[in-house]
Amino acid sequence: MRKRTELSHHDAMTIIDAIRSRLEERDLGAAVAVVDPHGELIALLRTDGCRLQSITIATNKAFTAAREGIESKELGNSSRQEGFPLTNFGDYRFVGWGGGVPVIVDGEVVGAIGVSGLPEEEDIELARMGAALIT
Repeated sequence: MRKRTELSHHDAMTIIDAIRSRLEERDLGAAVAVVDPHGELIALLRTDGCRLQSITIATNKAFTAAREGIESKELGNSSRQEGFPLTNFGDYRFVGWGGGVPVIVDGEVVGAIGVSGLPEEEDIELARMGAALIT
């Protein structure tokens, strides 16, 4: 029987709290989603000043990173280079914007983080910071 390691809700809250703290230090509004290895939501944060569409985008970035095991921007870049739309994956939740980062432990995807609402590079920076707390 195969055993699988996954993020716990405690892990998810550790990530959320660290990113929340950084957002509050800078007085920034964003959404942060933490998902399991299947891309299903464990925890979500929307800080004050966050645009509503950022909730769905953060969740979709995390979904993409978990399902593909790579950063969401990497998937977007490769799909543009190869000339195929992300809809070819068969699920409209796949996105190619930066800010979705898988959490990998011992070579296995255990979950992912999505951040949305800031410039793309800041979304990426915060998601990577959150992933580094677990790996």
